[in-house]
Amino acid sequence: MKKGILLVFSTILFATAHASLLQDTTTKPLNINGGIGLTNNGISIIPTFSLNAPAAIFNFYVRKNRFSFDPDIRATLDGRKGSMVFWFRYRFIQGKKFNLSAGIHPAYNLALRTVTEAGKTWDITQARRFIAYEIAPSFVVSKHVSIGPYLLRGMGLQKDGPVSTYFVAFNTNITNIPIGNQLKFSWTPQFYYLNLDKQEGVYMANIFRLSHDKSPFSLQSVMNKEIKTNIKGSQNFAWNIILNYSFAHQYTRKK
Repeated sequence: MKKGILLVFSTILFATAHASLLQDTTTKPLNINGGIGLTNNGISIIPTFSLNAPAAIFNFYVRKNRFSFDPDIRATLDGRKGSMVFWFRYRFIQGKKFNLSAGIHPAYNLALRTVTEAGKTWDITQARRFIAYEIAPSFVVSKHVSIGPYLLRGMGLQKDGPVSTYFVAFNTNITNIPIGNQLKFSWTPQFYYLNLDKQEGVYMANIFRLSHDKSPFSLQSVMNKEIKTNIKGSQNFAWNIILNYSFAHQYTRKK
């Protein structure tokens, strides 16, 4: 039943996105934006979980009209632990005061697993498969402030790992606040609820970012704090610092 609902949801999303791609193909630009980051601790898109090791982060989006493809790859520097998430997103509403987007993704989680065979024990990297969808409305409060809830519903495709995930958050996005000398400060406080195979937790996360108008480099920090939880593997407090390099390109098809 759950997979059937997800199939219908994904079919509608792809059909709508395909229709968008067919519109104004000669005038609408193709945008490719993204970033590469290095961090002391790779923290997941669900901040409850982290790699607890230095990591590289690579994320970008390819956008045409309202449709975008947004890969998000995070891995330890030895490549043995991490995640690969391949988002397909569609922006249903793009207004001055209200926006609504939805997305689906297949994903792989890379984790170490200890195996024993013929009396010998060693660690291997296991790739677990997931599929999920998201719904993300947002309300524009001012030039620098927007707020909105966020829903992520994930399903594991194997039994030896998380099977059912509900992630419900309320985000406040405070972006590009000038603090002098072309420096900009952004802050995203996030209050969220996580249900992982019927284990529950409530958390508070904060994302801070410092950027410069004339530099592709920026500094970012993610901090996550438990409020109340019984989720196994959850940490009371996790944080990191990320050095990001951003890039942006725009392509327009010539007539």
